[in-house]
Amino acid sequence: MAKLKKVFVSGCFDMLHSGHVCFLSEAAKLGEVHVALGSDRTVRELKGRLPVNSQEERRYMLQALKCVKSCRVNLGSGILDFLAELRDVDPDIFLVNEEGNTPAKEKLCRDLGIEYRVLKRIPHGNLPARSTTSLRRECRIPYRLDLAGGWLDQAFVSRHAAGPVLTVSVEPTLEFNERSGMASSTRRRAVELWQTDLPGGDREKTARLLFSYENPPGTKQFSGSQDSIGIVYPGLNRLDYQGEYWPAAITSELKEDVLCWLEKHIYLVTLGPRKANFNVRKVTRITPGRVRALAVAADAGWKAILSKDAREFGRQMRASFEAQVSLFPNMIDRQVRSAIRKYSGKSLGWKLSGAGGGGYLVMISEQAIPEAIQIKIRRELF
Repeated sequence: MAKLKKVFVSGCFDMLHSGHVCFLSEAAKLGEVHVALGSDRTVRELKGRLPVNSQEERRYMLQALKCVKSCRVNLGSGILDFLAELRDVDPDIFLVNEEGNTPAKEKLCRDLGIEYRVLKRIPHGNLPARSTTSLRRECRIPYRLDLAGGWLDQAFVSRHAAGPVLTVSVEPTLEFNERSGMASSTRRRAVELWQTDLPGGDREKTARLLFSYENPPGTKQFSGSQDSIGIVYPGLNRLDYQGEYWPAAITSELKEDVLCWLEKHIYLVTLGPRKANFNVRKVTRITPGRVRALAVAADAGWKAILSKDAREFGRQMRASFEAQVSLFPNMIDRQVRSAIRKYSGKSLGWKLSGAGGGGYLVMISEQAIPEAIQIKIRRELF
C-alpha cells in the first residue's frame, strides 16, 4: 500500500463551522491532515481580540474530526507562527485558502521543498458559505481600503499640493489583520462608540465624531480622516484635501455598475501585519513635486474608475503608489518587493494597503487571481 502524503494546514479555526470542515475534508483527499493551530496569543496579535473558543477547546474539536490526523497548538507567533510545527511534521503538502495565502508561506515551502497549494473557499454541496466573521455577527461596522492618494489626508503633506484620496468602504466578510492598513484601529474606536452598527443620520457628523474620538486633544500624530470617512461613507469616495486634516469636499459614487466593476477588478494578497516597531515616518522626502505627482495620479485614477477603464486605473494606482514611496521610502521593503515581482505579471497595477511595511498587496486585474482575496463594497445607505 502506498504511503499517504502528509498535508499541513494552519489557522485559528475559531468557532468551528461547515466552511472549516469542508476545507479539512478537501485536505484529507490529499493525504493525512496535520493541523497547526494558532494560539490564543496569536489570534489576539493578528485580529485584535481573543478567540471565542480557547486554544485547548479548538484543538479538542479539531482533533475529534475524522478527517484530521493530528492537531497541535503553535509555539510561535505572528503570521508564520507554525515554523517549529512545520519542521516537526515535515509534510509533503502545505494547503491554504485564499485568505491564508501569503508570499512568505509560499517562499518558505519552496525553500523547504514542500508542495504549496491554494484551495478556493467553496461551500460543501448546497450549504451556505461560512466564515468565522459571518457567524460572529457581533459587528457589521466596515473596514476601509484606500485605492490612491494616501498620505494626502495628512496636513503636512497636502499643504504642498492639494489632491484627493480615494477610498472604498469594505464589508467585514472576513476579519482583516491588525496593523495591515485596513483602518482596523479606527474601526475599533467605532466599535467602542456604537458596538455593532454605524448610527443613522448625517454621515459627515458621524465621521467627524469618530475622527475626534480617535484623535483627542493633545494627539501628536493624527490618524488621517480618510479612515473615519472611509468607514462611515458607503461605496466609493473621493476626499479632496487642501492642507487641512478634514477634506474640503467629499464626493461619493454609489452607482451599482461602478461598484460591481470595482469588486470584479480588486484583488488582495496577505503580506502579514507590519511590525510593532515599524515607523514609516523615520525617513521622509516630502517636496511639492512629489506630492503633486501623488495628487495627479489619484485624480486620474478617479476618472479611470468612473469610466471603468481597468488598464488606466491600474496604471494610475501604480503611479500613486510610486509617488507614496518617493515620499516615504520605508513603506516598501524586501518582502513587499518580492510580492510585487511575483504578482506584477498578473496585475495591471498595485499598491500597499495603508502606510506599508506589510498589510495587503492590493492589485487591479482583468483576469481572476485565484489565490487572492476579493472584497465586498458596502452599499448600505442611511
